[in-house]
Amino acid sequence: MYQHFQVSIDEYIARVNINRPEKANALHREAWEELQTVFEALDQDDEVRVIVLSGEGKHFCAGMDLEVLMNIQQFQTIDCEGRKREKLRQFILRLQAMVSALEACRKPVLAAVSGACVGGGLDIIAACDMRYCSEDAYFSIKEIDLGMVADLGSLQRLPRIIGPGMTAELAYTGRNVSGREAAQIGLVNQCYSDREALEAGVLEIARSIAQKSPLSVRGIKEVMLYARDHSVADSLQQISIWNAAMFLSKDLEEAFLAAQSRRPPKFQ
Repeated sequence: MYQHFQVSIDEYIARVNINRPEKANALHREAWEELQTVFEALDQDDEVRVIVLSGEGKHFCAGMDLEVLMNIQQFQTIDCEGRKREKLRQFILRLQAMVSALEACRKPVLAAVSGACVGGGLDIIAACDMRYCSEDAYFSIKEIDLGMVADLGSLQRLPRIIGPGMTAELAYTGRNVSGREAAQIGLVNQCYSDREALEAGVLEIARSIAQKSPLSVRGIKEVMLYARDHSVADSLQQISIWNAAMFLSKDLEEAFLAAQSRRPPKFQ
């Protein structure tokens, strides 16, 4: 189905692999477009309850392919400065939407990172719900070394994950963060000894989530994202409305029946 991603679904778990290992999984324009297509499709797939995102080969994602940056030169042919800047802004907003598709996907997205996760790769995992890595992983906000300001979400999402001070340090210096340090600063939930342990550990977590009420899991993601960007009072109002609408579900009924019968629940 896809040119630049491998996607498989088994037991309600979607495995998504970035599949450009010859480019260290750096994404060119077509791959960025396909990233959004993949996650919008998985959002609508009832056979998917949780998603595991990883990279094929040695690296998770080396960020944006330089081909994308070179293509920005096309805007220089526009005579009007206003229209030139408008087109450039639309281009940036379009790329942002491709990354935000992971956040907008109603299913939890677990990033499993080995090797390089730099630049655009860090933008991608910042939009995931949970992040895990192996000890060989390293992370970097690399844009500063290219004379750029990161613009696809790292500077907006990471302060809420690792704090403003640590985000500022990484953004200003462009230094690499090792897998172990990533766990220490809260960038990842856990750092595993090697890739095999990473895959086994993340799949175990994914299986646990896949066995829960799909409606409740989707609700948790929606409620947590809302709470991130709103006050406690507003967020309490939002969850009251959500539960008033969704609480009396078949999932609730099945969870109670399963508990009474001491059997695993089977959700729709």
